[in-house]
Amino acid sequence: MKMAWKEMKKYKMRYTILGSIIFLISLLTLSISGLANGLSQDNAALIKNMPEGTFYMEESAEENYSFSSLEEEQVNNLNEAHENASLFSIQMGEFSDSGDQKHSLAYVTASDAEYFPDVEPGEIVLDSSFEEDFSTGDTITSELLGESFTITGFAEQEKFSHSPVGFINNDDFFTMYNTETFQLAFAPEDGKTVDGLAGFSNGDFLNTIPSYSAEQLSLNMIIIFLYVISGMLFAIFFYMINVQKLGTFGILKAIGVKTFTLFKMMWAQMFIITIISLLLAVGISQLFNMFAPSGMPFHLTLDMVLLSSGAFIIIGFIGATLSGIQIKKVEPMQAINQGGA
Repeated sequence: MKMAWKEMKKYKMRYTILGSIIFLISLLTLSISGLANGLSQDNAALIKNMPEGTFYMEESAEENYSFSSLEEEQVNNLNEAHENASLFSIQMGEFSDSGDQKHSLAYVTASDAEYFPDVEPGEIVLDSSFEEDFSTGDTITSELLGESFTITGFAEQEKFSHSPVGFINNDDFFTMYNTETFQLAFAPEDGKTVDGLAGFSNGDFLNTIPSYSAEQLSLNMIIIFLYVISGMLFAIFFYMINVQKLGTFGILKAIGVKTFTLFKMMWAQMFIITIISLLLAVGISQLFNMFAPSGMPFHLTLDMVLLSSGAFIIIGFIGATLSGIQIKKVEPMQAINQGGA
């Protein structure tokens, strides 16, 4: 470690350049990770807030919840397989406030209040994003119902398809959308085969939401490429440094320094650069996470930070190790004849 730090102070410019690049890449990776998670919450918090279980929709709907409608026979089959299954429906819509300004909303209703708020006819529970503009007791209107809703509460972080959610009573929902059946069902158990219904795990059901899989796939691909780029940078940087120091390595080997010791020096330099860069990137990203505008879908969790940091350290270790293969191959006399660095 002492030898590694001494060399880094001697050639501080080259290591500062590498550290700056790793800092920028890690900051960009954390930012995109926070954006991906924020968009995921904004697109499907309603589903992600539910426990692990199995979602069911009509098999003929071809994985599109909008086309699903659970018939009485299918519901009976579901109840035989799951005693505690819950039925619910989701439809996109809008409402008007007292000033006739329209707001988009995803209306949700359920057969019981186990997973969603208990709402009486004429009442509505809105997502907490509306708290700035509305208060409990305010009334809103929907053209589909022809009557007003009274806001009785707010639910924390309930979004669906990038729209806030509004929980209403079954009777109001069925009247608004001219239906008598629920679209979906949920059972907090491992999937069981039910005639006429297609079952999905939580993750699989998220991918049936329009735009969710495409949105997350594109962002995750960018994150993966950033990890690959960081690994290549470590490999190329240390390869170039090692080529310049072949003579030095030969002299060190000639006086009895083991190859593993030289590798440890290189690993120490990699860890120092990576940890300093990550600390700066994590600090800035956490500040942004705290002070980001409320409307921005950015959500960076501690688990994501630890996962990304661990990935960068492992990738840096692999890149530096691959570049150091030449250290093992260098012959002391041959390297000495080339001249020390």
